[in-house]
Amino acid sequence: MTSIGRTRARAVETLSLDATGTRNALSAALVGELAAALTECGEDPGVRAVVLTHTGSTFCAGADLRDPPDPDALVALLRQIVELPRPVVARVTGHVRAGGLGLLAACDITAAAGTATFAFTEVRIGVAPAVISLPVVPRADPRALARYYLTGERFGPAEAVRLGLLTATADDVDEALAPVLDGLRRSDPQALAETKRLLTARVLETFDRDAADLTALSARLFSSGQAREGMTAFLERREAAWVV
Repeated sequence: MTSIGRTRARAVETLSLDATGTRNALSAALVGELAAALTECGEDPGVRAVVLTHTGSTFCAGADLRDPPDPDALVALLRQIVELPRPVVARVTGHVRAGGLGLLAACDITAAAGTATFAFTEVRIGVAPAVISLPVVPRADPRALARYYLTGERFGPAEAVRLGLLTATADDVDEALAPVLDGLRRSDPQALAETKRLLTARVLETFDRDAADLTALSARLFSSGQAREGMTAFLERREAAWVV
């Protein structure tokens, strides 16, 4: 069963994360399916832009702890979104956690409903937001990011806008995105691709410089005793051993 829903309207392809049983967590299968769908969108001249959205109450819960993706595959997916020659617009009406914020940061334009919540929860399960830092760090305010990276606190969409993780927040996300999608439809495809290349150059420099080190860090932390305890505690819905 596919984990990615697909629809198209007036040259805008909508990809919906559709694994509600796992709160759209990034499993190896979901990462592979999303990468394949993005490849098709990037090669299809009939696609002017891509909207990345979700079914259910959670945009993405982060890595699937029972079937986590290979760190290299996650790096490749995030880079693919950044490099895709089509603008990628995130439409969020639910909650975003950990790796889901990596997806959000990789997108070009992002909008969320006022009920959405966000959190970098990695430190609470004994790991670090390593791979997702590739798109997050170049685009977010460093002082504010330090707080949420280090504490795992939840924050709302207005704070996500202040951090630089969201373009906009609105009660009606579709109404907020209507002029955005209209503008993309009115724009020349080649001009859009080249303009996106200008905007993402600094993000891609971070991938080129740091991807190998952050992938290694992610693999090391996820295999640690602390991570085993943290993930077990999360799955058993109890406090981790280090909580005081």
